[in-house]
Amino acid sequence: MSTGLSRRDLLKLPAAAPFLLHGASGRPNVLMIACDDLNTRIGCWGDPVAKTPNIDRLAARGMRFERAYCHYPLCNPSRTSLLSGLRPDTTKVLNNTTPPRTTIGNVTFLPEWFGQNGYFTAKIGKVAHGAFEDAVKWDISRPATPGPNAKREPGGQKKGKNGKQVGEEGGIKLSWTHTDNKDEDEPDGHTARTIVEIMEQNLAGKAGAGGGKPFFLGAGFHKPHLPWVAPKRYFDMYPPEQIHLPDTPANDRDDIPPIALTHTAGDDLLTDLDKKKCIASYHACTTFLDAQIGVLLDALDRNKLWDNTVVILWADHGWHLDEHLGLWRKMTVFEEASHVPLIVAAPGMQRGAVCRRLAEWTDIYPTMTQLCGLANPPGLEGISLVPLLKDPARPWKKAAATVVKHRDVLGRSVRTERYRYTEWGSPQVAELYDHEQDPYEFTNLAMDSKSATLRQDLRRFLVPGGWKAALPST
Repeated sequence: MSTGLSRRDLLKLPAAAPFLLHGASGRPNVLMIACDDLNTRIGCWGDPVAKTPNIDRLAARGMRFERAYCHYPLCNPSRTSLLSGLRPDTTKVLNNTTPPRTTIGNVTFLPEWFGQNGYFTAKIGKVAHGAFEDAVKWDISRPATPGPNAKREPGGQKKGKNGKQVGEEGGIKLSWTHTDNKDEDEPDGHTARTIVEIMEQNLAGKAGAGGGKPFFLGAGFHKPHLPWVAPKRYFDMYPPEQIHLPDTPANDRDDIPPIALTHTAGDDLLTDLDKKKCIASYHACTTFLDAQIGVLLDALDRNKLWDNTVVILWADHGWHLDEHLGLWRKMTVFEEASHVPLIVAAPGMQRGAVCRRLAEWTDIYPTMTQLCGLANPPGLEGISLVPLLKDPARPWKKAAATVVKHRDVLGRSVRTERYRYTEWGSPQVAELYDHEQDPYEFTNLAMDSKSATLRQDLRRFLVPGGWKAALPST
């Protein structure tokens, strides 16, 4: 298959797709792994509890971005920004009910751009927010479904005997339930295997799977999103009595503006054992997710695809597990909700590398296009991370931005490599944390007079368009 590029064009390409220069046919394939509510409680991020051998395995093949941040800690706004390459100030998507194209109209989303440039595109599961999957066009688009042999009764027992529900999130309670299903019969297990089937049909040349074209496949996993449901063997890996609750100072909330905190009715009824069961259940679903990612990685091994496939793993936002004296879920700009996992494994790039420079979700679009030798559509509001894939220690952007709306007030937050600074509608309602001295954000320095100059410097990144001031100078 011809690349459609001249020799002169090939020589102009960045060293992002070296297989093109060495005579392999076509542009690289893309496998995009999207995770829902996955925080950085992952083995390769240093978590001592979570068992994630396959995510760790992917990190060993590529680069783990230590400081990656979503633009809004909620599914629809975050995914809309990632897929469009536009920030929430531009998309105006600040909740889970606004259709992604309400303001941005006919913007070309990431997989659509690849489709327009000769790729076969297919996704299974959740890549855009579930209610708006149709806003993004793919050659094949299917929701996650259970496998044909899925059992409806969880764990072979009544729900009350192996699960519990407390709190509520849009009708979804904090709940945990194990099943007797095989992995392939859980929706995420079926998603992984369907992606592999499409991949191998494509490689076999089947026209219905884009045979003859490079593929862009989106594996959209639902876990570890609520409800926490997975086969029993994953729950057995995490005995609740062995789970440790966060060691939080009793006065942690004294210097946090109340508007920065979230509360869901019922969460305060959790006993310590309930909290441990919640955390254990989250880990169980993370490890189940990891096993399904392993199915994808095994297929790349089996089909010898690593030398011509770009693999990216991301989550839409993080997730609180009882930090700051009882925070659960997302929807804050604390580190646990805004800090997100990002791994990129690309041919010719460094393996087993860690980048501690700042990355944002609008950076993913231009990164993927550059890795695949494509031009960018106009108007993207991020920058390619390919320079960091080549040199992870090089100077980079000064800040990453996250916003969230609480009670009709838009909180704007910026994360530098050392600090997090947040304002809630006014400089008088602010938070400043020094991550070098205070990585868990226990001490708010915003009202300390010694921080005035630092706060003034950080405020320039908060305004709409302030991301431009954070860009690297070269």
